[in-house]
Amino acid sequence: MSRWVSTMVWLLVLVAFAALGSITDDERLMTLAIQTFIFAALASSWNVLGGFAGQVSLGHAAFFGLGALITRELWLGEMALPLAIVIALAVTAAVAAAVGLPMLRFRGIYFSVGTLALGVAVWITAGNVWPGISSLPADALREYEFTGPYYVALGVVAVVVAVSMWLKRSKLGLGMMAVREDEEAASATGVSALAYKMIAFVISAVLAALAGAAFAFFSVSYYPQFPFSVVWTFEAITIVFVGGVGTIVGPLVGSVFFVVGRDMLSSTFPEIQVLTFGVLFIVVVLLLPGGFVEAGQRLFKLVSRGGADQKAKTGIRPGEREGKEKT
Repeated sequence: MSRWVSTMVWLLVLVAFAALGSITDDERLMTLAIQTFIFAALASSWNVLGGFAGQVSLGHAAFFGLGALITRELWLGEMALPLAIVIALAVTAAVAAAVGLPMLRFRGIYFSVGTLALGVAVWITAGNVWPGISSLPADALREYEFTGPYYVALGVVAVVVAVSMWLKRSKLGLGMMAVREDEEAASATGVSALAYKMIAFVISAVLAALAGAAFAFFSVSYYPQFPFSVVWTFEAITIVFVGGVGTIVGPLVGSVFFVVGRDMLSSTFPEIQVLTFGVLFIVVVLLLPGGFVEAGQRLFKLVSRGGADQKAKTGIRPGEREGKEKT
């Protein structure tokens, strides 16, 4: 598929979801859609660092929570939402740069464990500093509608996908993938592994903060420490692996599977829905090691190969039958 065709497909999908938000008033559908957008954005942000650069961070929720906290506090303090989001992203970028420089000097499991320790520390600290509940004012609660959060979440996931697509095709993204495949070989060819990992770390953190801002705008009330929970990190990683690591579509497909599957199981098997969902995810990962995207690609190749084999058996080349019929 050419780049132009791919871009047109993405734009049509975006227009379709934008139209859906204006024609439906089903609150359950809107809630599921918003949750899917937020998870898709969060998973895609982790995919930039873990899928493109090959750095498995287990403390990703710290940046998601930071974006949610700053946006929420400034927005409820009567600052315009766009300005609050911009400030949240700027602060997150600065924090990620300061944290990433020492963290990225570790490799492999040491980097993962270090980020996990950092994420847990930030989670506990947030719970101690902000122990109360963050709730919308009574006036805002009475006027609350799903349309605003829906379009904000849709815009956020569109931005995250656009950045991911640009990275996938850019020289910067190719450098990240070179580091992912073989850091020593990349360094030997003149690629600064630390610099590329650092850029991926900051971009990933900023996109996670953007997803956190959408969560803060959508949620009526929650404990400020909740977005910092490491559960958000593991859910994002699960979504990426189920959908397809290092792909653009993978986190989107995985988020749909995650949100819709969790909702169906919670209504069908409320007592054991967590256990059932966990087993289901394990089965999917074992049977589809490359995620849904790789499974779809294999199925497409199988169908295409079957069509080619059928033509070979008939002994008629493509277009030859039409020529004989005209004759």
